[in-house]
Amino acid sequence: MKLAMHMKVGQSGKEGFAAWRAGKSFLGVCALGIGALLAHGGPASAQTALQSLQQNRQNVEWTDNFDIATENITEVNSSAPTLSPETADYIAVAIDRYQRIVQAGGWGTVTGGGKALRIGAKDPRVVELRRRLIASGDLEQQAGLSDAFDSYVEAALRRFQLRHGLIPDGVMGNDTVQALNVPAHVRLGQLETNLVRMRSMSGFLGDRYVMVNIPAAEIEAVENGRVRSRHTAVVGKIDRQTPILNSKIYELNFNPYWTVPVSIIRKDLIPKMKEDPEYLSKNNIRIFDWSGNELAWQQIDWNTDEATQYRFTQDPGAENSLGSVRINFHNKHQVYLHDTPSKTLFGESQRFHSSGCVRVQNVRELVTWMLQSTTPDWNRTRVDSVIRTGEREDVKLKKSIPLYMTYVTAWANADGVVHFRDDIYARDDVLATETQARL
Repeated sequence: MKLAMHMKVGQSGKEGFAAWRAGKSFLGVCALGIGALLAHGGPASAQTALQSLQQNRQNVEWTDNFDIATENITEVNSSAPTLSPETADYIAVAIDRYQRIVQAGGWGTVTGGGKALRIGAKDPRVVELRRRLIASGDLEQQAGLSDAFDSYVEAALRRFQLRHGLIPDGVMGNDTVQALNVPAHVRLGQLETNLVRMRSMSGFLGDRYVMVNIPAAEIEAVENGRVRSRHTAVVGKIDRQTPILNSKIYELNFNPYWTVPVSIIRKDLIPKMKEDPEYLSKNNIRIFDWSGNELAWQQIDWNTDEATQYRFTQDPGAENSLGSVRINFHNKHQVYLHDTPSKTLFGESQRFHSSGCVRVQNVRELVTWMLQSTTPDWNRTRVDSVIRTGEREDVKLKKSIPLYMTYVTAWANADGVVHFRDDIYARDDVLATETQARL
């Protein structure tokens, strides 16, 4: 079932499209099957089929499937890791190509404003769009410069959007126009800056590791030099940044309690309690002193920072901010990877919402992979079963897994596809300045 809903990395476009079609039609097939049973097998058989469907729905992370419609564009999502030893070479090739674009005068801009353009539209701006997509290699030159927004333009725009971390809806809206209008020399600068980054990480990273690319808000689980799975992430806000670090994952907490960090007590919890004194009870958060005694919210002066002197703990459950599992790694920043009850955030293109921790899409798939290779008596069925109990369970990995939390805003793959992401924490200019100073 999972394989039908998600094309595995490395499938051909035809196979990927078939997988997508299979997943897309699953509910319709099930509905037809139940209807047939009602006609031929009676209500009892139909009830059994319905129960089976419900059970399948419980076993699949339905709310996490945000990327199904674009998985057949295989060249964009290479099975090679972002931190592949060859990535620096691919970036160097891309730099040569973008230098030629810049020397030729760059690419034109697309007029913004007005209503979004989509397939079927006829508009003078489509000519600008075609010219821009041809310049960056997303649209073939023989597609021409018609003012019609046809299926070729839509496919090319989706490809552009995927390369820039945008929602690949094939619609020319404001966010897409902004990305289209970033000058070629700026993109060239990003490639040059990230070539330095990649060369600094060109050593052996391990047979198995997890990589978090913060600007892309994306996670890769890598095994034997290939991406085993990719996961959409939610990372830190601009004023609460996710740290760049190398560490090792050593433990998983299923159905965890959440101890609210002092920074969040000060910045979030105190203001929310001023607005709504029932906030703690609504979110199953309890207050303790450091001797373990529980306090009532009325015992605290919320007009001061007194609350920061106590421990606030959120019980496991559907509203727990860590979701069903927390992934621990050694670091001084008190951050971790974790699930989340707010899964709709994974469907956004700008996923910078956390206070520094990293929220993981399809977290059960990731932790099952971690456990199967280090603690073999675990599998997906057992992971689902433990989460279903709602009871806290801590699992130490028998072998820790390297974790690299990186900051990569431009990279390229073997197919010549070049990816760009916004320099959300404004670190590109800093690195470029430092590099020039060393030269």
